[in-house]
Amino acid sequence: MKRIIQIALWLISIGLVYLIYDSINAPIRFGKVKKERYTQVIERLKDIRDAQIAHRTVTGKFASDFNGLIKFIDTAQFTLTETRDSSYMEYDENFRIDMLREVKVIDTLGFVPVKDSLFKNSDRYKSLETIPEGSGKPGSKFTMKSDMIDKNGFKIAVFEARIDKNLILHDQPDYLLQQEREHISVEEVNGPDIVVGSLGEVSTNGNWPTIYDTPQNN
Repeated sequence: MKRIIQIALWLISIGLVYLIYDSINAPIRFGKVKKERYTQVIERLKDIRDAQIAHRTVTGKFASDFNGLIKFIDTAQFTLTETRDSSYMEYDENFRIDMLREVKVIDTLGFVPVKDSLFKNSDRYKSLETIPEGSGKPGSKFTMKSDMIDKNGFKIAVFEARIDKNLILHDQPDYLLQQEREHISVEEVNGPDIVVGSLGEVSTNGNWPTIYDTPQNN
């Protein structure tokens, strides 16, 4: 019986040591996983933003869905222009003399496919709607909306794309995930979602800190 008690105490001790070790290291592991996955997801959101800005540049508005955005990338072209100063003489009815008029002349130089300009030889734009492989729950998709809002009497195009952190960190400890969703800090991605753009404000910014815009995270 004494032997059994000793073994049981040893097992309990080992279990307690493991629990203490895990409680210390779990947040460290979580932080590493979070940063790796957030980096991949944010890079995809940057691609969405670049594509949407190109869409607005060419069409005057943002795409309302991913199918339309991807089709736009496949087919649209940027117009290359050059602006130069010019002048000419024109008869002025008031002064009854020829007067010099200065104007801006815009010359069309050519066209460049949006696909080549934004993504070069990559076809990753075809998967804009889905988070990158290994960055969360397989097959998880971004939600995206666009709208026109009134700002001081002007209609302004806006868009927003987002993904729930639950989908990115679906296999992580619940208590750490809950803390992450409630976190508020200038050094963290605040809130329950990772978001780029806004449907209420004229902004194409993301809600992530600048650390995710540094070269080492690309």
